[in-house]
Amino acid sequence: MSAERPSLPPVRLHTEAELARDALAAPLLARAARLARWAGPETRVGAGGELVDAQLPAAARHLGLADDEDGAASASEAWRLAVDTGLVDVEDPQDAEEAEGEDAEGTATAGANLALLTSGSPADVLAIWLDGLEAVHADATAPAFDDFADLIGEDGSVDFDALDWDPEEEAEFLDGVLGNLYLLTLSEAGPADAPVPLPALAASVVVPDDMGEPTDDILEQVSEAMMRLDDQFRVLEPIGIVEYRPVDETLLTEEGEEAAPPADDEDVTRYGMVKLTPLGLYGIRERMLEAGVDAPAVGDLAGKGADVLLDGIAHYPEEAARTEVGLWLGLRGTDGAEAAAAELLGAARGADRRAPLRRLHCQQALALVGPEAEPAVRTVLGDPELGGLARVWLAERGAADVPAPPESMVFWLAVDTIAAQLDADGDLDELQELVEGLSGQHSGFFDEAWRVDHPATGEVLEAVGRLHRDRKIAKDARKAAFKARSRSKS
Repeated sequence: MSAERPSLPPVRLHTEAELARDALAAPLLARAARLARWAGPETRVGAGGELVDAQLPAAARHLGLADDEDGAASASEAWRLAVDTGLVDVEDPQDAEEAEGEDAEGTATAGANLALLTSGSPADVLAIWLDGLEAVHADATAPAFDDFADLIGEDGSVDFDALDWDPEEEAEFLDGVLGNLYLLTLSEAGPADAPVPLPALAASVVVPDDMGEPTDDILEQVSEAMMRLDDQFRVLEPIGIVEYRPVDETLLTEEGEEAAPPADDEDVTRYGMVKLTPLGLYGIRERMLEAGVDAPAVGDLAGKGADVLLDGIAHYPEEAARTEVGLWLGLRGTDGAEAAAAELLGAARGADRRAPLRRLHCQQALALVGPEAEPAVRTVLGDPELGGLARVWLAERGAADVPAPPESMVFWLAVDTIAAQLDADGDLDELQELVEGLSGQHSGFFDEAWRVDHPATGEVLEAVGRLHRDRKIAKDARKAAFKARSRSKS
């Protein structure tokens, strides 16, 4: 396995224009923008920039929430986002004595970012949305308390210890959950467009990887994590990062009460279901990149050199690698196809540990180039590292005048091909078939294979000895591996 493989599979993001439209349609940002346009000379705010209580009913009416019992709270939430994202600029009280009073009120005007929502670029819109995501993420990890007054000490200070709240720990917990949801969404074995059950997501950050049957204590921790996540996803959904079906309220009971019996014991949706939106994938990736996490996206390598491309796609899923190569070739066009093929072949050379996998991906990339690549491919027919794959490419296209490879090149290509698949960590059954197929194509394979001048010869023969299902052939492979190791030391 390469030490430099990305920690996450590549994500296929929507275009900036599509993501910007999604951001503008996010309910919370849309409400924040409406309130920012509503704000005027008569708007009054408190010392922290919040709308004063007397103006919340009017704000709720403007949002069409007058008849909603949570209308005032929703208006307050949208206003805070407008302030946090620069859609509104808050001005403190001008009078110094007034500013010191308990009822000090400031004013609010439209912020510079408000105009960017309609006249700015998609990147401008997404930058504002990301600021909003940061603010909502902070709200989601904030402590919940019934009476803030109980936390105020005699000296007027806030007793944060009484909250039993560690902001870094809370943020780390939520980021871990969102990271797992991101990985599940991208995983080939993941849910694709299907939502993830909340219990499974909670278990992914609570249950140790090496644990078989969870203990009662672990199950209780999973249940507690579910309840935390239920609250947090309810806060996150309005910013457009997730689609969330909350935990069925009949399951939420006070201590000492019994939950109502479920109508269907197998209905997991009652315990909450969550799915990242395309905008959510973008947002989580941006937060990961800011934290220094390697989170590649399909298209990142399109403008890079062939060496960066072949190393970059080394451990991409097959479809993502093919798409990345297609984008890379697309930038070079038909007129640049021959030069692109020559660049790919040049980048495939090398005796380093990653070289076999580069050559494998080079061969796969050349399959997408087309007949324009033939002149470049023919120039490497005599190359000991590239001559084998060049002949394979030409033969697959039915080209004429393809010279037969020397026997040394045949064995070298067999070793290189197995080395590439070993590094790719592919399916075990497919790897066994490859090993048995290549070693069975030539009589006396192991008598010659140990002499192959390839850096991975010993490792490849040892792998054949482990993987081959014929015990006699496996034994011959191990003997050949020993000879190859001895030869390399002499």
